[in-house]
Amino acid sequence: MLTYDRNIGTKQKALHINLDRLIYGSFAEIGAGQDVAANFFKAGGASGTIAKTISAYDMAFSDAIYGEEQSGRYVVEARLNKMLNREYKLLNVRLTDMASERTFFAFADTVSALNYQKTNDPHGWIGLRFQLEPNGEPNDVVVHVRMKDNDNVLQQQALGIIGVNLMFGCFYYYEQPEILVQSLMDDLSSDRIEIDMIRFSGKDFENVDDRVMSLHLVKNGFTNAALFGPDGNVMQPSEAFYKKHIVAVRGRFRPVTNVSLDMIKKGLKQFENEPDVDDDKVVVLAELTLKNLQAIGNEQINEKDFLDRVDILCSLGQTVLISNFHEYYRLVQYLAAFTKLRMGLILGMPNLEYIFEEKHYTNITGGILAAFSTLFAPKIKLYLHPTMDDDGEMVTTKEFIPPTHLKGLFQYLKDNDKFTDIQNYDKNLLSIRTDDVLSLIQSGEEGWEDLVPPAVVKLIKENCLFGYPCEVTPVYD
Repeated sequence: MLTYDRNIGTKQKALHINLDRLIYGSFAEIGAGQDVAANFFKAGGASGTIAKTISAYDMAFSDAIYGEEQSGRYVVEARLNKMLNREYKLLNVRLTDMASERTFFAFADTVSALNYQKTNDPHGWIGLRFQLEPNGEPNDVVVHVRMKDNDNVLQQQALGIIGVNLMFGCFYYYEQPEILVQSLMDDLSSDRIEIDMIRFSGKDFENVDDRVMSLHLVKNGFTNAALFGPDGNVMQPSEAFYKKHIVAVRGRFRPVTNVSLDMIKKGLKQFENEPDVDDDKVVVLAELTLKNLQAIGNEQINEKDFLDRVDILCSLGQTVLISNFHEYYRLVQYLAAFTKLRMGLILGMPNLEYIFEEKHYTNITGGILAAFSTLFAPKIKLYLHPTMDDDGEMVTTKEFIPPTHLKGLFQYLKDNDKFTDIQNYDKNLLSIRTDDVLSLIQSGEEGWEDLVPPAVVKLIKENCLFGYPCEVTPVYD
């Protein structure tokens, strides 16, 4: 275990590994050259680390070695897993005499770097299977990256750096996975490469929660958003959203209330009734922004509170997206990169007032018009759930009054069916206020149980979520 020093260069890291007499294994790389292995060769002393390198560049050779993919795609996690399985197995079969003296590793990546015409989407899967002690059980760390350099050679270089960072972090920072994650971008920047998914597995990572690691990716600026499913497993966005309709619901979800579920249910039903929507291809996202995860007046994020919300959303079958998209148009821009199908945003009425505040768009050229061209793109529609004001009056889009100089823009959007009121909502639920529910939970007062779904009540009481004052059984000597 080493003390983290972000000033350790790529060559130094590779040399440190090469000089470590325990570490020994193989590299298998598809696409984008052999830049990870090349860094170890160039550092010196590679004979003490590298048993084999392979680049199955031709598809026929790749299929012959690792088998064909049902999807016909090569830059997918399934291909990476086949590479790790085969290469790690070969080490244990062919190097049995070393097994009691070395910690084996198999590094693999399958990458599509920028093509000559610059028409593709450069991205890749990178993984390491490794032991931390001779004859020990292996661990896996897998990441998905997007390369942003506008040059194929620079993308290969960036891939080589992050591959070395992954190996160094796994062997020397494994006891501090948050440091391991942070070190992945040493000698790199978010302008060059994005890490939008990371997954840990194995005996030495039993206590690592991939959802928290996903949160660290977003907090550190390594990606704009991270995704995980109802089972709590992290997901790669481009695969999860491939040829899907996306419906996003933003909220604090602290906790999920009955009005929250009513809004999602009724809004989703209207979306599915749109003529160009195939309801078998709809993905619903519960989105949590970093801002909504921060305590009021505090930029720190409570990881337990974050997991409390995620556990509840997952228990209700929701797919969860963590993002740093404060403005709605940025969320739409992000999601639109993954699908060409119709999308929807389900919002409470107070959000419409927020959307029409020009102060949120002063940092972009073109201001509110530029933002609205993205937010209200041809395949996007907003579904607005009514609220009740302090006087007990219903507020829908009919009652909404935009700033005077934006009334024409509001009317244009209305005339072109860019937003609609959610119909058939439960009026009896509109008086529920999330902050009031939270106060009741934390004070231990009765009555909040009727304001949230039964499954949520059960989770809160069993796990003392959101500051619920659970009874603690005294322990006697």
